[in-house]
Amino acid sequence: MSTIRLTMAQALLKFLDHQYVSLDGQEHKFVRGVMGIFGHGNVTGLGEALENSAGGLVYIQGKNEQGMVHAAAAYAKQKNRLQIFACTSSIGPGALNMLTAAATATVNRIPVLLLPSDNFACRQPDPVLQQLEVPGDYTVSATDPFKPVSRYWDRIERPEQLMAAALQAMRVLTDPAETGAVTLALPQDVQAEAYDYPETFFEKRVHVIERRPPAEETLERAAALLAAKRRPLLIAGGGVHYSGAYRELREFAEAFGIPVAETQAGKSALSWEHPLNVGAIGVTGSLAANRLARKADLIIGVGTRYSDFTTSSKSAFQEPGVQFLNINVNAADSAKLGGMRLTADAKTALARLKALLQPRGYRASYGEQEIAGLRAEWLEETERLYRAEHREGLAQTRALGEINRFLGPRDVIVCAAGSLPGDLHRLWRSAEPKTYHMEYGFSCMGYEVSGAFGAALADPDREVYALVGDGSYLMLHSELVTSLQERAKLTVLLFDNHGFQCIHNLQREHGSLGFGNEFRYRSDQTGRLTGAYVPIDFAAYARSLGARAYTATTVEELREALRLAKQETVATLIDIKVLPGTGTGGYESWWRVGVPEVSESGRVRKAREKMEAEIQSARTI
Repeated sequence: MSTIRLTMAQALLKFLDHQYVSLDGQEHKFVRGVMGIFGHGNVTGLGEALENSAGGLVYIQGKNEQGMVHAAAAYAKQKNRLQIFACTSSIGPGALNMLTAAATATVNRIPVLLLPSDNFACRQPDPVLQQLEVPGDYTVSATDPFKPVSRYWDRIERPEQLMAAALQAMRVLTDPAETGAVTLALPQDVQAEAYDYPETFFEKRVHVIERRPPAEETLERAAALLAAKRRPLLIAGGGVHYSGAYRELREFAEAFGIPVAETQAGKSALSWEHPLNVGAIGVTGSLAANRLARKADLIIGVGTRYSDFTTSSKSAFQEPGVQFLNINVNAADSAKLGGMRLTADAKTALARLKALLQPRGYRASYGEQEIAGLRAEWLEETERLYRAEHREGLAQTRALGEINRFLGPRDVIVCAAGSLPGDLHRLWRSAEPKTYHMEYGFSCMGYEVSGAFGAALADPDREVYALVGDGSYLMLHSELVTSLQERAKLTVLLFDNHGFQCIHNLQREHGSLGFGNEFRYRSDQTGRLTGAYVPIDFAAYARSLGARAYTATTVEELREALRLAKQETVATLIDIKVLPGTGTGGYESWWRVGVPEVSESGRVRKAREKMEAEIQSARTI
């Protein structure tokens, strides 16, 4: 057998450079490159390999380990999981900084390959700089916490172990159901050790992403179930995007007159202008979708994992005897809510189910104008919020309306946390698929700017906008510098409302007067953070990093800033000063949070009573 002598790090890169995926007969190079921050744990291992033998892999220098993994995840998400970046860090704090982003990727079913450095396998210099010592178990290191947030985890303690581990890593990274973060912990001495690898290990490998077909018996049962229902409702989840089932979803809805509601991950799968699109569902849902959900006798979930925001903490579906038909490639998701499991690829399942049901002449029994009437009512409410005026300043919903009208149909928005996801889910009008990029599986603050950078790398021909609150921006925006370095233009639309206003509102909705969530000075009178707002010039800060920047306090200033930002060729930030508390509210939905059973506050006690009453109307499974 012919062999080639390489270090483990060199062999890993050579292997990754020859991995491809194939979907519907079309091949895609799977690994675009490596994002990394070097330290003593990887600079002389993977760093040397990237410098001298990277092959066709590009190296992108991260500025924060969490941020670069968010960027890699966003890249994969925007690419519909057909291409990824690997991410490398040093040991200790560098590795642990990736944990939050690893969990974010896994929760959202997004493939990222993490290559954190690890302690010396030989243990000769122990303890080394940044080593986490666990006296009771010396095999534990800072990479062990990656186990619960990874779909696959391995530690390469000998260079030849790489071969088995790399193949297992690819199995998970290319699996449409079980994908997520994959972690290969790399001891720093082993990265530099050589081995005679068989050349066959580096041959081109094409991993076929199979469209799992539905079982015929299950299809028959699903068709019979649907045929017996009068008021079905489709819920489009993220799986519609990853399957590319846009046409199948639309044609299925049209064939049987079934309205379509959207999760955060599923939004933009169907144009907002389509007459059967009733908008967002759940806690951050539209009035149209939530009213239809309450009376639906069958929920057809397509590629959704049924989070509590989608189901309004399982209170959204009130019709006695309502049933669930769950179309999902992930068996665990298809089993949720006690539904009928149609475990299959969404594109294939919808097409097959439509073909089976059409000869029966089935149509949903909605009134002639019922769906149109609900849509019209909601569109009118959206317009009201998009035109909201306040004498004191700019309303958040008004700013969103101006932005929505300004952006082109192919422009991409990226968001993740705070009050903006709720406003966007309810109000934003997406005309084309893959233009609404929301990380709401983990609702991870700090994803927005990094995610926009990843999306801009993935879709360089589109304008990409990060919509982010000031609280989330302050947590993590380091990859704005990386976007400048890589000349990957993005525009940050920063909504400055003086703090964590989403949680401030949540507090007040459940009995609190508001505590610890606004960016205020400490008061000499109260000893608490109740003084004046802390002023921050985000535009000046962005300029200091090398970005272009504008400030908007009025509608006219916002319109002009948007126009100028679109003309820029580098990363740009618009500091939008908005009034706190001017976002959207709930529309006949409920979200369960833990309200104290005992409190000195009468307001809190009343909120507890309300919570207990709501629980009585929610499902238990």
